[in-house]
Amino acid sequence: MNEKMLPPIAIELTKSPKARPPADKLGFGKYYTDHMFIMDYDTDRGWHEPRIVPYQPITLDPSAKVFHYGQTVFEGLKAYPTADGRILLFRPRKNAERLNRSNERLSMPTLDEEIVLEGLKQLVKIDRDWIPNEPGTSLYIRPFVIATESALGVAPSREYKFMIILSPVGMYYAGGMKPISIFVESKYVRAVEGGVGTAKTAGNYAASLKAQEEAARLGCDQVLWLDGVQRKYVEEVGSMNVFFRIGDKVVTPALNGSFLAGVTRDSVIQMLRHWEVPLEERAITIDEIVQAYREGRLTEIFGTGTAAVISPVGELCWHGERMKVGNGSAGELSARIYDTLTGIQTGKLEDPFDWTIAIDGAE
Repeated sequence: MNEKMLPPIAIELTKSPKARPPADKLGFGKYYTDHMFIMDYDTDRGWHEPRIVPYQPITLDPSAKVFHYGQTVFEGLKAYPTADGRILLFRPRKNAERLNRSNERLSMPTLDEEIVLEGLKQLVKIDRDWIPNEPGTSLYIRPFVIATESALGVAPSREYKFMIILSPVGMYYAGGMKPISIFVESKYVRAVEGGVGTAKTAGNYAASLKAQEEAARLGCDQVLWLDGVQRKYVEEVGSMNVFFRIGDKVVTPALNGSFLAGVTRDSVIQMLRHWEVPLEERAITIDEIVQAYREGRLTEIFGTGTAAVISPVGELCWHGERMKVGNGSAGELSARIYDTLTGIQTGKLEDPFDWTIAIDGAE
């Protein structure tokens, strides 16, 4: 079988490499590597001119449609160094597939997933010296698409840019894997079934900021969203999916068309089934969670996402009540999932699921 021929990627290396930030100052999304990937689209030529260039600002007309009608989608994944000098990507095809699902929902042109992966791999290879090696660190990868046509009119853009930027990152939460507090939102709505909740688009995150401000005012770290119609079914936590350990079972909200299908969520579900841990994907109400807490059956809550991997939840704030979960530390199952998942991602543990992809030629 002949392999698919991909267009060549032009490469322009920087003449002014930047200083590497110290590992203990990385934070999340504060620093960016020396290069970026760009590819353009117009309706006549389709996607064209893939290239890697020095990291730089982009220039857009004030009437570019991304500013006015919100056509933009993005992804997030990571690259990890291994002890034997390899670079591993974690399930990048899942991210490329989800990027295209987001594109379709926002009436944006889909991308050739093989070109996306090839551009990503080459960019990471070029900037591999930026990948930190300290525990808990990684290279965060942000692919995104924006509408660039200069035209004021409510219609899909005829021009787009696809870009990938890279950022060396530390722990998503400065305190490491410590339990976070969650504010259960009952006033504001982020998304509903049939909307754009299943797409990874900027507007979803903008819609969450008001509730996040209220959570911060109450001393909470994140927001637990309820469904937008009946305001009682649990959906997701801010930028994460959510799991509850109730008795001998783990329960997570079933995908219902109003929140994101997380790659880490899917990975955790596969791991739990592999371990034969009883798991239910179903609708679950906040009242059921509160009742399980009062009966002493709610033993763990944790969020899952690319940025933080696993975030144990130590407290729920609901109608003025602060409900403590666990004993103030990460639960046994949360810790096992985190250790196993990060072990697979960094090549320290066997990968029985064939999730990781090594970048050829990385040294």
